[in-house]
Amino acid sequence: MNMFLSVALGGALGACARYGVAQIMLRYLGPGYPYGTLFVNVFGSLLMGILIELMVLRWSPSPELRVFLITGLLGAFTTFSAFSLDVALLIEKGATLSAAGYILLSVILSVAGLFAGLHLVRLVVS
Repeated sequence: MNMFLSVALGGALGACARYGVAQIMLRYLGPGYPYGTLFVNVFGSLLMGILIELMVLRWSPSPELRVFLITGLLGAFTTFSAFSLDVALLIEKGATLSAAGYILLSVILSVAGLFAGLHLVRLVVS
């Protein structure tokens, strides 16, 4: 039961953080491009890389804290379901080139963010 509560609490916080970031991006960058989703996917991947590498090299959190952070918080913060919807909306608006760019940027920058997180921890910890 503690594991489910840990995931639920992390998920609630991650979803709220994602919503907050999306609102900030919308306010400052406008509605023309899904900047909020792109940002949370890239930044969340960076955080995932940092946390996973820390857990491998230096830190052994409890199973409850691990699922709170990874499955709950980051799982809800970064979401490719919102990404998929954004792609579909861009395509339906006729912005096929923007949709293709968004797909490429999301995938490439999110994977790069994860590797950057891994590398950052290796530099600091090693």
